[in-house]
Amino acid sequence: MKKLVAEFIGTLWLVLGGCGSAVLAAAYPDLGIGFVGVSLAFGLTVVTMAYAIGHISGCHLNPAVSIGLWMGGRFDAKELPSYIMAQVLGGIAGAGILYLIASGKSGFEVGDFAANGYGKNSPGGYDMFSALVTEIVMTFMFLIIILGATHSKAPAGFAGLAIGLGLVLIHLISIPVTNTSVNPARSTSQAIFAGGWALQQLWLFWVAPIVGAILAGITYKFMSPENE
Repeated sequence: MKKLVAEFIGTLWLVLGGCGSAVLAAAYPDLGIGFVGVSLAFGLTVVTMAYAIGHISGCHLNPAVSIGLWMGGRFDAKELPSYIMAQVLGGIAGAGILYLIASGKSGFEVGDFAANGYGKNSPGGYDMFSALVTEIVMTFMFLIIILGATHSKAPAGFAGLAIGLGLVLIHLISIPVTNTSVNPARSTSQAIFAGGWALQQLWLFWVAPIVGAILAGITYKFMSPENE
């Protein structure tokens, strides 16, 4: 239960910090955070939580990460359902808090609420195929970074930084394409509030990250005979 509470809080913070920066700050050009600021915000949530709860739950914060770690031989399959549930609920809680804050401004409209999308709902107008490739490849690389940085032979104490900076880079690349998911819990939390098209396109932001994570788990296990 302690692990699940940690995953709930960590994923809440990921959504509130990352999506919150997009909804509350990026919409105001004079604040100057833009895509770069949002990218940094997502990375910072992971860095802070890695050192806060990494020793409790492993700081997955993402169903795709849990699945990728399982495929890589680092996580017990029997814990997957409970971890994924805690992550999704934590993400929804974070989105709920964000909604309570954002709706306190006069004239507030939900809009896309930092949801992920493709086609006309892609920030850069990229189609479904581009979104699918982007999410698979970005999640694949994210899991390669995680599996490598947390390996017993990796430099000790730096995993959180490597993973957080990796997520910053992923956002810098893919925000224009899909608004960056690589995390089904993050995508679900925002789609629930955005509704409509966001819920209709949510399938891609479950399927693609999970495919990318599975491929990464298999690949890293092949490259590194020692799993720990």
